[in-house]
Amino acid sequence: MSIFDHQRLTDTTFKLDVERMRKGWYTDKYFTNIASMLAVLSERGYVYQGQKHRLPPGVSPEGIACGDLEVEMQWFTRRLGKTIVVGVDKALEMLRHCTGYWNGSQFVNTADRLMVWAVEDGCVVFGDGDPKNVQPVLKVRGRYRDFAILETPTLGILTRASRVATNVYNTLVAARGKPVLFFPARFDLHEVQAADGYAYNIAVERFNLDHASELGPFVSTDAQGDWWGGAGGGTISHSAIACFLGDTAEAMIAFAQVLPVEIPRIALVDFNNDCVNDSLRTCRAMFDRYYQLMEDGQAAEAERYRLYGVRLDTGKNLRDLSVPPLGDAELDLGVTPRLVFAVRQALDSAWESWDIPKKWCEAAEQYCRAVKIVVSGGFDPEKIRRFERLSVPADIYAVGSSLFDNHAATVTDYTADVVRVKVHDEWIDLAKVGRQPCDNPNLQRVW
Repeated sequence: MSIFDHQRLTDTTFKLDVERMRKGWYTDKYFTNIASMLAVLSERGYVYQGQKHRLPPGVSPEGIACGDLEVEMQWFTRRLGKTIVVGVDKALEMLRHCTGYWNGSQFVNTADRLMVWAVEDGCVVFGDGDPKNVQPVLKVRGRYRDFAILETPTLGILTRASRVATNVYNTLVAARGKPVLFFPARFDLHEVQAADGYAYNIAVERFNLDHASELGPFVSTDAQGDWWGGAGGGTISHSAIACFLGDTAEAMIAFAQVLPVEIPRIALVDFNNDCVNDSLRTCRAMFDRYYQLMEDGQAAEAERYRLYGVRLDTGKNLRDLSVPPLGDAELDLGVTPRLVFAVRQALDSAWESWDIPKKWCEAAEQYCRAVKIVVSGGFDPEKIRRFERLSVPADIYAVGSSLFDNHAATVTDYTADVVRVKVHDEWIDLAKVGRQPCDNPNLQRVW
């Protein structure tokens, strides 16, 4: 369930490995050991026999069956500042399908005995670093040994999905509402793409809500759109240009001829380290096809050759031919503000040198000025903020590995703590020193 549609996703979407999860395959071993120990103590009728309990005065420890103890556990992130919460629905499905115990070879599901509260994906929580002042995203009451082994996988999905979503959100803020293409698939295992793409989409929706924006999502693989009905898209590749012997314009003409018209025509123009000239050649080649088909009355076919954009992806060790050396040589490397300005200026005025009928001049000018500039290669919020401060005419940012960043301010680790125990039908506060039960007004009773 997200805050945008209030519909919980189910295991039909997630396709959990339920059998192995129930057996602790994905669980830190100490949790499976503890669950086994508590089950054995329950079978033996063990009751608390210690001397140094932390129950409040007047509450007797007598007769408390530790193996069957009911607890209240809360899940929260330790990320400072604002976190976009994602992963709640999958965590709930883990609880729903894998809470219980084994009776021989038969799994007995006891999820219906739990009391569960959760926020919705897309919710925002704030952290100030004080573990006594957290905003839980999930709370569960029930017999601890029935769900002890689910702490590891539930924390895992909340941590990763919330980290990706929050990193995406912060990147969108840095981009001041310009589209951010989600390009990190190649930097991690393919198995995580569906969850990552879902987190990205939630972040885009949250940004639109907070900033009265209407950005659309753009993922690079179909798997990234699996949980929310999206589909992958992308530009042409360097390898495709190599297949056309380094001729970027020819590669784009072939792309436009073959691929469905609804796929944006975005040319990758750094293959020859000459972004300005390859942008100009590609723009002219595409326009020539476009206007000839328009002249022939084939308007629908002409749309195949509308150049949507050019993408600059110059390697960080290269200075594009369009960027003469100036001052600090390192500032000339990769996709730089000067390179983007040069490409924009060249595209905007390209039509002026074209030998075309006068009646087509206005349309040609509009065609050239409408070509967007996509930048990629090492972009993160800091670099994007620099581009925006300088009013660099980049229209779209393609961002990759920084969306997985997990250090310093981007660490989004989640923790789960037992904060209350049920003793003689009364819920007693009992947490690790330094922790305590906390509340979140966005928690909803799930079951």
